[in-house]
Amino acid sequence: MSPALSAQWPLHPLKGVPRAPDGKPNLAAPAPRTADGKPDFSGLWMRSDDPGPNGAAAGRPPLVRGGNAGAGFKDGLPFQPWAAQLQKKRFAEEGLNDPDGLCLPQGPLQYHIDPQPFEIIQTPRQLVYISESNYGLRKVYLDGRSLPPPGQVVPYWHGYSVGRWDGDTLVVESNNFHGVDPNNVNAAGLPSSYLGAGWLDHRGSPYTEAMKLTERFRRVNYGLLDIELTVDDPKAYTEPFTVRVVERIVADGSEMIEFVCHENQTFLKLTGRERK
Repeated sequence: MSPALSAQWPLHPLKGVPRAPDGKPNLAAPAPRTADGKPDFSGLWMRSDDPGPNGAAAGRPPLVRGGNAGAGFKDGLPFQPWAAQLQKKRFAEEGLNDPDGLCLPQGPLQYHIDPQPFEIIQTPRQLVYISESNYGLRKVYLDGRSLPPPGQVVPYWHGYSVGRWDGDTLVVESNNFHGVDPNNVNAAGLPSSYLGAGWLDHRGSPYTEAMKLTERFRRVNYGLLDIELTVDDPKAYTEPFTVRVVERIVADGSEMIEFVCHENQTFLKLTGRERK
């Protein structure tokens, strides 16, 4: 069943939605394709906790559950010692500095697992990812450019992303993230917003500016989007690891609402985080 959003805008029936004999959206229909024959990821999507028909296949990466990237690993994520300590501190503080609560851009995995919807707009030259949460905007360049070397561009909250096709799978590589400084995890001498940098998930698993993220987008059918994410950050983790998220199409004509989040300085005072 396609998820629906709370009615805050008038519904406008979508064109081109495949229908079953009963008139309902046929989410198992083949994935749509663009004019050049590539899978079309365009649409409004929401996180799905249901792994879908291929969720139990052997050899697949574990699903992210409960906002925890390490939920599917027996021994958790392969943290470096400092990163393990920081994650425990963040979790003990119950997400006090989670960027979502600070009205800051979320981490690259957080956007995939957030309960708010996101929209993908796909063109031959780029894929635009718009999240309702904190009105996040991310671009993936599909024009053949290469990733800039680490440190060559100003760090981005969402990283610098380029994509290439591997059959029907879109492989997206990203680097130059705005991450945690392992030598200053408490952001001493910096604005409090720096405490919201480098949150991979809602448990506070950190990443640094050295992270390279590889995502593999695969539209299984009309209604299901499967994304594998490989995190390679030797400063924060002892080895790369891969997790998986599942998204389901919103096919009832719902639209995202405007989400304007402003960091309230009174809130910072009340929580003792205002910096002079």
